[in-house]
Amino acid sequence: MDKKANKILLSTFWKNGWIDRKDRVLTGLDVEYAKSKGLMFDPISISHDDCVASIFRLVNETPVEAVARGFVSSLSRRRLDWRSALSSYVIARSIPGHHYTPVVSGTHYVDGKPAAHSYFCGICEGCRYGVIGHEFYKESDLNVLNFERMKWGGVRHGDILYILFDMREFKRCEIPEPTADDVDCLNGILSVIESSQPDDYPGALEKRLASVVKSSKAERQVIIEILASIGVLKPGSYDRPVKGRNDWVFAEYWRGEDGYCRQAVEEYFGPYLLL
Repeated sequence: MDKKANKILLSTFWKNGWIDRKDRVLTGLDVEYAKSKGLMFDPISISHDDCVASIFRLVNETPVEAVARGFVSSLSRRRLDWRSALSSYVIARSIPGHHYTPVVSGTHYVDGKPAAHSYFCGICEGCRYGVIGHEFYKESDLNVLNFERMKWGGVRHGDILYILFDMREFKRCEIPEPTADDVDCLNGILSVIESSQPDDYPGALEKRLASVVKSSKAERQVIIEILASIGVLKPGSYDRPVKGRNDWVFAEYWRGEDGYCRQAVEEYFGPYLLL
């Protein structure tokens, strides 16, 4: 990765917090340099149907072993872009080939009466919790998606545009074999999960993971979301209370008593497990 280009990308969106949209500079020599290095992009316009078709093709071209290796190899190196693709791949596998099928996603009221509806794809939504597909993505900013991917390991893992972008960019990466530190880190994560208290929420797990993986709070939250999205952190029930407002999507209903799904761990991480 070109360090200068990555710094340009990150500084476009973040300075001790999000930079306001009106203050983001998406033109100029620095941006052109980052584009030349493949870290910033022109806006994209794509239909839902073309997006799904491209995702389907990428899934068929991508071995599961590659995205699993990317996740493990990211752990000690903090190459957060490598770890994101495992979530995108597994979610993508659950999306069937289909055409956009609109369902109402929200209603805008004026004076207590419905004035307008918003829509997204009912097939995407129905294939699994957390997946979102819009009819058309017009002049969508891939740079903010790549910023989130580089800084935290992705945020919008269920959005089909992010899935497409993430898998496309992962295909361009050369992923090395995990080091001994990577393998130790993975097994440390699993050990921390296994030792959770029965009533632990995802937030408690995030704090405890700080002892085994070098990371920020936001990075650990994304690790948990990725593991939940691939079925490693699998809720035993979806009929559970939640603690106020939170940003959890896939992990919201996981509790410590659920531990981790050994079948999913074996499927994705079998070669890296320490006996």
